[in-house]
Amino acid sequence: MNKFKIYFSIVIILIMTQFSFAQVKDENIGSEVVNIVKAYSPTISDAFKVKETPVMEDEDNSQKEVIKYNIFSFPVASTFTPAKGKAAAVDKSEREKIYRNYATLGFGSFSTANAELFITENFGRNSYVGGMLRHLSSQGGIKDVVLDDKYYNTSLDVTYGSRERDMSWNVDLAVKNQIYNWYGLPTSTIAFDEATIAAIDPKQSYNTIALGGKLSMEKSFLNEASLQFKRFSDAFGSGENRFFVKPNFDIDVMEQKIKANFILDYVGGKFEKDYQAIDEIKYSNIIFGTKPSILYQQDDLSVDLGVGVFYTTGKINGESDSKIFVYPNVKASYRIVGDILVGYAGAEGGLNQNSYAEFVDQNPFVSPTLFVSPTDNKYDIYVGVKGKLANSVAFNVRGTLKNEDYKPLFVSNEYVFGNANEEGYTNGNSFDILYDNVKTVSIFGEIKADFSKHVTFGINGTYNNYTTDVQSEAWNLPQLNIGATLDFDITNKWYAGTNIFFVGERKDRVSVQSIAAVFPPQFDLQEVTLDSYFDLNAHIGYKYNDRLTAFLRGNNLANQQYNRWANFPVQGIQVLLGANYKFDF
Repeated sequence: MNKFKIYFSIVIILIMTQFSFAQVKDENIGSEVVNIVKAYSPTISDAFKVKETPVMEDEDNSQKEVIKYNIFSFPVASTFTPAKGKAAAVDKSEREKIYRNYATLGFGSFSTANAELFITENFGRNSYVGGMLRHLSSQGGIKDVVLDDKYYNTSLDVTYGSRERDMSWNVDLAVKNQIYNWYGLPTSTIAFDEATIAAIDPKQSYNTIALGGKLSMEKSFLNEASLQFKRFSDAFGSGENRFFVKPNFDIDVMEQKIKANFILDYVGGKFEKDYQAIDEIKYSNIIFGTKPSILYQQDDLSVDLGVGVFYTTGKINGESDSKIFVYPNVKASYRIVGDILVGYAGAEGGLNQNSYAEFVDQNPFVSPTLFVSPTDNKYDIYVGVKGKLANSVAFNVRGTLKNEDYKPLFVSNEYVFGNANEEGYTNGNSFDILYDNVKTVSIFGEIKADFSKHVTFGINGTYNNYTTDVQSEAWNLPQLNIGATLDFDITNKWYAGTNIFFVGERKDRVSVQSIAAVFPPQFDLQEVTLDSYFDLNAHIGYKYNDRLTAFLRGNNLANQQYNRWANFPVQGIQVLLGANYKFDF
């Protein structure tokens, strides 16, 4: 260490001496001639990187001092005891009791009566039985109507079933009676005297009895099966039998799901006479079809590829016809943005069975003189998008192109002077069925919002454009349909709601009496436009307790005197006051 200090001192003295000589200034440097013998050729010498951590050669510094740690521990007495944790108290809301049975009774204007009774009871662990009795009637009283316009609708449904872990089934029995009147006498276009009006009996009665069942299985290739037999008849000797069975199969093959839906549908019946009272009408149609498909799923894409094959054989008044139909059966959806935005499209088709009972459900004022035949739905192509505008707001927009051959259209029956069929429906006050090939282009939009569990809102609309082949118009089919609903809770006891719907103009043709011809009178068919209309309905209720609820309903609150069908005006403002009671045995 001493040698290092001596060397360091000598180096410092030499540097200081050199610096002192460099400060001496020579006034006359002189000149000298330099001969360049070789061109200058610079070279780069090797560079040596300085290490970040230089190697210390001092042996004393490289040795580490050994440090020894000694811990002196001794016991310490402690009296601390931690308190046990306790969950915070949560206020539990009282669970609403669900009752198995209820009864509803209400009375209102136009001598309206509305009654419902629902009863269900369990047998053992899995079996149950239930029944529903419904009645709705009105004694009529529509303004400017000269015929009786009262109606009755009473039905009874009974079911018995069982729910197992992997299987459930039920058997249903339904009985229904309906009474309507053909009150739509065309007094604005035909002159009826009082004697003729007094002789008209417009009453019609329909009776239905149906027996059916349904089977559902969880772990079986037979997913679901349903069947039903229905007998439908009226007060004019008409009768119709309907039987169908629909088994659905699901099969998994190589991680792909294959579906196969089958249908066997029979309808047959007769009318005692046609509109001219010349011949009776007999009809029968049998449809057998299947729709196999395979489901393909990958990531956000889901595609259901299939085809529909149907065979039908029909007979009308002894003339039979058999055909085979093939339809597309393709559906696809793609999650564009998860569940927020989903696009979907499809091309489907099928052979739809028509029946007298279904025509009555759509229009109870049809005459018992119809030709019944199935509808060939050649294709139904649609493209749409659905999703959420917010967590509680959902929407759906769809465009559709549909082609239906032999589509049924309701049209007013003509008035024929001196018609041998002098029944209550032969005065231009009933409806017939005409068939045509109808192409429909439609746009549908819908928004549903659940702002909270106390407020819900929904609005939807459909615009249709029809094209027909034979008929001049698509009779009684509106171009525009709009509907909106709003339901909300005012308080824990009070609730209310409203719904409104708008139906656009429709076309029909009615009999018009010629002014020029006095006797015999002449009647011509004239096309008419039925005005568009809207109907405003509302209700309010009060929950007296968990069993008893009182309600007040109002229909057609705008008092629109519109015609749902030609010459069939509806009731004005309708008010119904009633109560609902829930109970258990």
